[in-house]
This record gives sequence, structure tokens and C-alpha cells, in this order.
Amino acid sequence: RRYSVSKYTSIALVSLGIFTCTFMSAKQVASDSSLNKEDGLQVFLWWLLGIAALTFALLMSARMGIFQETLYKQFGKHSKEALFYNVSHHVFSVVFYWADGTAGLWCPPSSPAVFPYLRPPRYVCIRGVFILTTECTSLTVTLVVTLRKFVSLIFSILYFRNPFTAWHWLGTAFVFVGTLMYTEVWNSLGPFLARWRKRPKAE
Repeated sequence: RRYSVSKYTSIALVSLGIFTCTFMSAKQVASDSSLNKEDGLQVFLWWLLGIAALTFALLMSARMGIFQETLYKQFGKHSKEALFYNVSHHVFSVVFYWADGTAGLWCPPSSPAVFPYLRPPRYVCIRGVFILTTECTSLTVTLVVTLRKFVSLIFSILYFRNPFTAWHWLGTAFVFVGTLMYTEVWNSLGPFLARWRKRPKAE
């Protein structure tokens, strides 16, 4: 699949924005004055492991999106069926997991980890993603999911009152400008503004 230059530019801007915010957060983790040198290094290494896990999950999610797109083209757009298999997978995967981390094979039915995908907010979110996969390309779905995670990151930074520097603002601007470029909102605004300018003036 080939895309226009503007699409590649928009994805590059989004990636640059995420990298900027991530890199600046790394500097803050590494320079935390409340930790000694040994503890600071350990925290930084755990932080790197988390970033690596998130990056791997994002790449696997993108690959799964391509696989889903292929399946929908071959067998039809059945988002509810795909959602059913996804929920079933997660429900059965937690059957042998204790929610509180203690030893055991059976997870109590009252545990919040048993049916996380059946809670209304989570269910609506996941169902929306699966519906989106039937209507949009895998790249669009990946961009939307990445943007949602980035908004969650910004919210967590503000909620927990972590430092939000000018570099974070710059990275955020890159992400949203890149997203607007990808959606080509400027092409939609052009005709709208032209019609608004040509509307008859009230006497």
C-alpha cells in the first residue's frame, strides 16, 4: 500500500511528537534528585523496559490491524464476531490468574480481573475500535489508537502533577498537527470557509 507525501509527513510528525515527550520524560526520570545513583539507575532501567514493552505492543497491534484488514476483505466485515473472539480470549486467559497475585489457579468470579472487557466503558471502547477496523485502513486505526494512548499519557502527566515542560508542549503540538494533516481537515475547511465568505450579508 502506498500513501501520499502528506500522509508520510503526518505520521513522521506524530512519531516525532511522541519521541519528544518520551525523551523529555526519560531525562526527568534520570535526573530525579530524590533518588541516589543506584536507585535512580534501577528506576531508569525499569522505565526503559516499560517503553520497550509499549513499543513492542504498538508494533504487534499494527501487525494485527493489517491481519484484521486482510480477514475483513476475505470474509466480510463482522466486527461483532471479532469482538467475541477477543473477549473470549481475555476471559479464558484470566481463569488461571489470581487478581491479588497470590498462589492459586482459580480467579474468584467477583475479581475485577475476570471480566475487564465486559465493563461498560471498556466494552464501548473496545467495540468502537473493532467497528473502526471494519471501516478504516489499519494505518488509520493504529493512528487513532496511538493518539488515544498519547492523550492518556498527557492526562496522567497533568493529573499526577509531573513536570510538563515546553518540550512536552512542542511534542504535543507535533502529534496533533500530524493528526490533523493525516485527516486532511484542511481540505474540508477550505470549501466551508469559501461558502461562509460568500453567504449574503444581512442588511
